[in-house]
Amino acid sequence: MTDTAFLRLPFFEPRHAALAARLDEWAAAHLPGLIDHHDVDGSCRALVAALGRDGWLDIAVRLDGRFDVRSLCLVRETLGRHEGLADFAFAMQGLGTGSIALFGTDEQKRAFLPTIRAGEKIAAFALSETGAGSDVAAMETRADPAPGGYVLTGEKTWISNGGIAGQYVVFARTGAGTRGISAFVVPADAAGLEIAERIDVIAPHPLATLRFTDCFMPEANRLGREGEGFKIAMATLDVFRPSVGAAALGFARRAMDEAARHALGRRMFGATLADLQLTQAHLAEMALDIDSGALLVYRAAWAKDRPDLSGVDRITYEAAMGKWQATDGAQRVIDKAVQMFGGLGVKKGVKVEELYREIRALRIYEGASEVQKVIIARQVLARYQNANKV
Repeated sequence: MTDTAFLRLPFFEPRHAALAARLDEWAAAHLPGLIDHHDVDGSCRALVAALGRDGWLDIAVRLDGRFDVRSLCLVRETLGRHEGLADFAFAMQGLGTGSIALFGTDEQKRAFLPTIRAGEKIAAFALSETGAGSDVAAMETRADPAPGGYVLTGEKTWISNGGIAGQYVVFARTGAGTRGISAFVVPADAAGLEIAERIDVIAPHPLATLRFTDCFMPEANRLGREGEGFKIAMATLDVFRPSVGAAALGFARRAMDEAARHALGRRMFGATLADLQLTQAHLAEMALDIDSGALLVYRAAWAKDRPDLSGVDRITYEAAMGKWQATDGAQRVIDKAVQMFGGLGVKKGVKVEELYREIRALRIYEGASEVQKVIIARQVLARYQNANKV
């Protein structure tokens, strides 16, 4: 039984606990029949369709551009606890449309959001390149002016939902530096866009490299003003970065559940595994990592939702702390769970083995742990510098 005491933290309102309970019941009833790990693309399509049909994508795809980040996080944590691919399907529908929800015109929202929200089409967010992952300013994909719009040329890689998405939010260079990046909504069937490579990773998800060759996009497909792409990308990540930590919490809580049940039932040396002090020490450390991650993740989500109480507008610092602690902490929790299972822990088909593969990517995407450390340090130094100014 998963611990839900964290829902009584002052970060939440009664509606959040009710949401988590409803989704937990839905996930238990529906997810087992939607997942086929031998058909990842098909599973993602089925998951998106089910999440859209039953209204869960309403939380991630916002027609009004207003997000409840605590709800986003709770959905990701709950889905992640049940099934990593379900969390992925939900999260990418939000990340792939967040830029449109936040910066799109009314016409763009009407054109690009309803089919995603309904689960009829899959969305993607195309920012990373081979030489421009954490360093967005190194982006090389270009959007050159052309009559009536722009011509996109270049490649994007590590794109989640690449190859199965119906549309991509693509960031491309229209000038120099971070102020020379613009954002575009590119339909998957646009002439000049091709899937250059499908990428296989340790936890199977649909990933691909996109190639743009003289791909024309009308001006109506540009989000915001020319040169606002970096701002658009960072604002979108500001909303969704805390939810990466929440997904990691879901993985960690499931690992704790599996480990505790195994420890209570596994007999060795005349006692249960749970009777051994080393096991108890592991469980205590796991609980500490989970609770500290939850406090930081949901502090960030609350701060984003309630700037009137938190006193912050941008949650760069809070989101970086939550994402770093929750993902690295979940890695430690899951590693301990695998160790407690012994040989079974590395057997394909055992849940902790699946979690071990699932968690690794979360420490990298949407800003690797090392990037979060730099962000936090810069924020800390800026506070001291500002405090010492006369």
